[in-house]
Amino acid sequence: MSAPTAPLWTGALPELPDPPHPPWPGAQQGPVFVRTGPQRGGEPALMVHGLGGSATNWTDLVALLEGVVDAEALDLPGFGHSPPPTRGYALRTHVQAVVDRIEARGDGPVHLFGNSLGGAVSVQVAASRPDLVRTLTLVSPALPTLLPPRGSDPRLPLMVLPGVRRLAGDTLRTMTPEQRARAVLDLCFADPARVHPQRYREAAEEVARRAALGYDADAFSGSLRGLAATYAHRGPRAVWRQVARVQAPALVVWGVRDRLVSVRLATRTAETLPHGRLLVLSGVGHVAQMERPDLVARAVLPLITGYDADESGTRSDLGRPLDAGGTLAPPVPHTQPGRHTGG
Repeated sequence: MSAPTAPLWTGALPELPDPPHPPWPGAQQGPVFVRTGPQRGGEPALMVHGLGGSATNWTDLVALLEGVVDAEALDLPGFGHSPPPTRGYALRTHVQAVVDRIEARGDGPVHLFGNSLGGAVSVQVAASRPDLVRTLTLVSPALPTLLPPRGSDPRLPLMVLPGVRRLAGDTLRTMTPEQRARAVLDLCFADPARVHPQRYREAAEEVARRAALGYDADAFSGSLRGLAATYAHRGPRAVWRQVARVQAPALVVWGVRDRLVSVRLATRTAETLPHGRLLVLSGVGHVAQMERPDLVARAVLPLITGYDADESGTRSDLGRPLDAGGTLAPPVPHTQPGRHTGG
């Protein structure tokens, strides 16, 4: 059975300012640093960044969802402003950090967002703790490809992803912070012209700050190895079995020009999720929430705000967008997954 294409919200979105909004303020919350967006009485949301990223990767999307969700974005252990973990960088360490933060909030299940590594983490959270996840949005999640030929190491596909070797190699140490920031953004964006100069400056400042820490490289390489190790799991722990266990309504967003995680995984991901919908964006790379936050917001709003008028009053009909007046529009016809190109 094919996963339906995600409907897009057709109402007005807030205007993103120029220059862009600075990163939301944050504070240390237990073992992790957490940035907090505007709290306007919306539903709780938590956002999880990718490998080498930070909570600031969600700044613009949080701005567009103001009033709909009360969003937090955390820095995974060892990334951003979070100190390194005490027990290494296994994926379960990052999963536990997310679980702990949701529980510490104390405001019920959250709308959970994850990009790349954060997507893999979010899948594990949603599969193992369904009580903590209301909906799941995955942006280019770092999930394993089809099994390699028998006898080969199933972790190898991750190790040879375009750009990962370059990001982790010796070349980085010869580059200035500005050059490193530009290289990363150029790799993650399909169209680097969409990166505002202020975002380049912020990225370069963060690279310089992180370079002065004693654990920056360890966080990257350790988390990469920890993620790769999960690709070898078999039986109930196998990654795709975890995806199939997710019961929350889910949205999968993928850029056609993703050079880090192949868009060929998009349809499989959405179809494996029991309640998955798919949005594939042309002209977009690995970080759709940064490159086209408007399109991600338009896709996620029906997931968060849709209601079903059935007898139980549950929020199960998540395929109906809001019209410009804020009322439920007729259901959007479902087309074949992977055919929708919103950008």
